[in-house]
Amino acid sequence: MSDDVELARGRDAGQRFEWADAYRSLSLADESGALSAEDLELLAAAAYLLGHVDECRLALQRAHQMHVSASAVARAARCLFWVAFTLLLEGNLAPASGWLARAGRLAEDAPPDCAEHGLLMLPAGIQADATGDHASAEAAFATAAQIGSAADDADLRTLALHFRGRALVALGRPREGIALLDEAMVGVVAGEVWPPVAGNIYCSMIDACLEMFDLRRAHEWTDALTAWWERQPDLTTFTGQCLIHRAEILQLQGAWPDALDAARRARERLVQAADTYATGAAFYREAELYRIRGELRAAEEAYREASAWGHPGQPGLALLWLAEGKLPAAERAIRRLVAETGDRLGRARLLPAAVEVMVAAGKVGEARQAAVELVEIADAYEAPALRAWADHSLGAVLLAEGDGRNALTVLRLAWDAWRQLDVRYEAARVRVMIATACSMVGDEESAALELDAVRRVFGDLGAGPDLARVEHLIHARTGPTEHGLSPRELQVLRLLATGKTNHAIAADLVIADKTVDRHVTNIFAKLGVSSRAAATAHAYDHHLLRGS
Repeated sequence: MSDDVELARGRDAGQRFEWADAYRSLSLADESGALSAEDLELLAAAAYLLGHVDECRLALQRAHQMHVSASAVARAARCLFWVAFTLLLEGNLAPASGWLARAGRLAEDAPPDCAEHGLLMLPAGIQADATGDHASAEAAFATAAQIGSAADDADLRTLALHFRGRALVALGRPREGIALLDEAMVGVVAGEVWPPVAGNIYCSMIDACLEMFDLRRAHEWTDALTAWWERQPDLTTFTGQCLIHRAEILQLQGAWPDALDAARRARERLVQAADTYATGAAFYREAELYRIRGELRAAEEAYREASAWGHPGQPGLALLWLAEGKLPAAERAIRRLVAETGDRLGRARLLPAAVEVMVAAGKVGEARQAAVELVEIADAYEAPALRAWADHSLGAVLLAEGDGRNALTVLRLAWDAWRQLDVRYEAARVRVMIATACSMVGDEESAALELDAVRRVFGDLGAGPDLARVEHLIHARTGPTEHGLSPRELQVLRLLATGKTNHAIAADLVIADKTVDRHVTNIFAKLGVSSRAAATAHAYDHHLLRGS
């Protein structure tokens, strides 16, 4: 088959977003040097979207050289900008800086109103935003957007609008920021931008929505991203990140098996993609799912993998240590995280965990301080999920302070918000606290109804530790059995009688080792025995093993 036929096929496949065919045909045509600079740019796009990022950069470098030979310096600078941009996305700052410097020198000979001058402003803005100088970043992006509009360059205009929107959100101006983020998405959805740009903005948009606790918008754009990459069946890059976002949304909706499957598939895709740096986020999402399901060993391993891939693993690790009874470690970690985090939305993601850990540690004053700050952030950003977290956390503090009546008011607001957002797990956790508040004010009948309802929810979700806690609360309300043991202690005794260690019993019942230790101590005291053998003999003699 002639090179001309392969070239025509490659171009046609690129128009149809059939990236594997485009890559294959253009690569074959390239063997005889048949590709123009524009064809090399198309080959670069296909390579990037298939996960061949090094080949993408090589194709762009060659295209840049051909543009230089044709005295098309602006286009040559643009190719080098994309080389640098892909490196920046991977965190490779030093080589990215080198390519940007070379692109800048080329752009000096380009017309002053060309879009490439605006493109070259973006990295400095991104760096300023990353270091917390959101005002400088916003100003740089605003200028770049103006250049993009004047030059009628969709790639520049869309990127600059998007990044400016994120900077405005970070500055505490969410309404202005969201308006720009949505405006940028118009060009993406309309297919006006280079496909690698479209994919990056889709993913960044969903990150922004989740960062702002805008769950509904995150869900909508995740669906849109899924539809975008499903129209491109060969696409590898971005599909991993899309699956991570889907996993988080599915987790919030209570579809935990589907969420875990999405997180695992994300890892598999990320290994083959250009965006392998997101692998840590996939491991973190797996770890979070294991933790709330009570699979603590699997959770710890996944958190460690996340850390190995560059993800901090927090605040999930602190909550894991809390579940394992490692309270001092959880306290140290959450205090350090909050102290190190300066931006308000970043702190908002940590403060609910800080409240939970500090309440468990009996540091109610610190918990209140964290909850009040969260309420203030929720007032500023007006996001329903953020408001739900604020009320959720403040309700927990009020309970710890013994103020059941005011806790009920706040917790019912949180429950209603979680319910409207269809966040089943957090809604159920709030109902447990509502039951406790009802008991505080003497409404035992309502407390019983809440616990009975939430037991079914935790059972449906597969939330082992929460289900065990609720069952303990229910049994505690009904009092001990006739032999003096609580239902949980009887469970422990029956497992102990089979010869299982405390650690094995903890694994079976999905509770902490220290909790089993405490139950065994209580069993010995109630039965008047001093050893496991004596406890087992007592259980046989008094027929306590029936039903085991």
